[in-house]
Order: sequence, then C-alpha cells, then structure tokens
Amino acid sequence: MSDTMTDQRPTTGPLVPRGSLTHRRMPRWVPAAIAVVAIALGVTIGLAFDLSSHVQWGLIALVLFVLGTYVTTAVVEDRRQAKDRVATSLVWACFVLAVVPLYSLVQTTIAKGVKDLDGNFLTHSMAGVLAGDEGGGVYHAIIGTLEQVGLASLIAVPIGVLTAIYLVEYGRGKLALAVTFFVDVMTGIPSIVSGLFILAFWILALGFHYSGFAGSLALVILMIPVVVRSTEEMLKLVPNELREASYALGVPKWRTILKVVLPTALGGITTGIMLAVARIAGETAPVLLLVFGNQMINNDPFNGPQSSLPFYIYEQYLLGTDQAYARAWSAALVLIAFVMILNLVARGIARWKAPKTGR
Repeated sequence: MSDTMTDQRPTTGPLVPRGSLTHRRMPRWVPAAIAVVAIALGVTIGLAFDLSSHVQWGLIALVLFVLGTYVTTAVVEDRRQAKDRVATSLVWACFVLAVVPLYSLVQTTIAKGVKDLDGNFLTHSMAGVLAGDEGGGVYHAIIGTLEQVGLASLIAVPIGVLTAIYLVEYGRGKLALAVTFFVDVMTGIPSIVSGLFILAFWILALGFHYSGFAGSLALVILMIPVVVRSTEEMLKLVPNELREASYALGVPKWRTILKVVLPTALGGITTGIMLAVARIAGETAPVLLLVFGNQMINNDPFNGPQSSLPFYIYEQYLLGTDQAYARAWSAALVLIAFVMILNLVARGIARWKAPKTGR
C-alpha cells in the first residue's frame, strides 16, 4: 500500500492525465520572430539571385513564413495546432496580398497626381489649352461628373428602393421571380452594353443628341441592380417581430413599411446607395459613347456634349505628352478622393442611423 502511494506522489509538479487538453504553447512573440526571419531570408534570397521585383521578395518571404510557422508549431505543440496556425497565416497572407495592390495604386496616384493638383487645376477648364501646354484644369470634368452621377442617382435610387420593397414585402409568385431574375441579369451587364443600348434607343432611335443626361441614363442601368440588391438585403435583416408588433396595433402594411421597416434599415440602405454612386462615378465606357466630351464648361447636362472625370483621364492619356500625363494623374487623384469621400459619408450615415441598443 505504501509503495502504491509512493508511486502516485508527484515529484516534479502536477500530473497531467493521459488524453488531457493541456499542451505546450508557443510564446506570443514567436510568430513575429518567424515573420522577421522570413522577411530577412526573402530579402537575402532576392539579392543573391538578383531578383529585381520586390513582389518576388515578398512572395518568397510569405512562403518561408508559412513553412516556418508550420514546422515550429509542429515541434513545440503538435500537428493539429500547426495546421490551425498555417490556416490563420494563409488568411492573413491573403489579406496582405489584397491590400498591397490597393496601397500601391493609391501611393502611385498620390505621388504622381499631387504635383499639379492645386487651386488653378480645380477651378479651370481645358478651353484653349493645347496638349503640350502647361496649365489647364479639371473643373469642367468635375461639373460633368457631379451632374451625371446626380441625375442617375435621382432616377435609380427611387426605382431600386421601391423594387427592393416589393421583392421583400409584397413579392410572391412568378412576377417576383421574374423581377429577381432580371435584376441578377442586370448585375452582370457590362457598362459598354448599357452605353450601346442608350446610344441605340435614345440617340439613334429617338433622335436626341449627345449630352450628360444620355450618359446618366446608361449609369442608371448600372446603378439600379446594385441599389436593389443592397436594399433588399438590408430589409431582410429587419426583425419580423417589429412588423408583427406594428400589425398588432392596427397599423396598415404600407405605414409599417414607411415608419418602421425603412427607418430601421436606413443606415444600411444609405450605405448601399453610396457604394452604388461610387461604383458608377468611375465608369468610362458609357461616357465615351454618349457624353462625347467637351473642353469647355457646360453646366447644362441636357444640352450639348459634356465631360467627366473618367473621360478627362482617358482623353489626356491619349494626348501622349508629359503635360497631359500629369493632368491625367491629377484627375485620377481627384476621382479617387471623390470615391473615398462618398465611402466615408456612407459609413458616417450608417453609424448615425444605426438602431440604438441599450447596454
């Protein structure tokens, strides 16, 4: 009996039962150390083999980091934890691979576009400015973009929101299925197809002239499915309990939608609309076909050719001079800033209109 008690007495610490979930863990600083070593090896290999692209250095470092993480975790912990850490590393690697091109795009545009971006560039047009001349501006293109996108939004937002309300609150049967099908088809329509349709219908068939409004009609076709899909998903997130409580008080369905459903989903709906606006702001193909371009300021979108930021960038690139390239980069920076502002406004409205929950 005494021998048995002696064998069960711990000598170096608490016993870990067989099959316990307790296991050795790597210190938290180890993944960072592995990343530093992988980057150093990637740079060394790149220099040794005279690899000119830093992207190749990064990919080598990424592969070494994943392999180092797996081997180290398998030795210190076990293979199951090693596989889990490798999966986590791959997720972060994919995130980095997605961010790096975006960072490179923004950094390059800022570096090349900020040189000529000043008050004169933002307040003057290209009237009387030749391809090789200094100066010139983007004011007429900004006016065209704001008017074309604004007109498209005035038409597409009510149609898209009302269509989404029908699909979520009223849609039943074959008509709802047909509407859903055509919305899905419109989502995949290339912008050039929408431009060709408006060109054939509005200009060639009906006899109207090139104008900013013609470009807006093509942008409407591209914007409606985005608004419908985003609004539809936001309306589906509204709890049915809110609708049922309203119905129990005798409130009619249309008033429930107007006073309960839409205010609850307003933040998400606004975000979707802003993203749709940002999506059409950079479209070039419909503008090339329908707006036709203009070197001077045209404040009337219903009469005469007009310019826009995407068309201006394309136009300056075709001129081929250093001065034109500089103006194109500056216009691209203005367009990126415009889209970024729209996204920030959308996030602000979504947070402001989000339903308040008690703590």
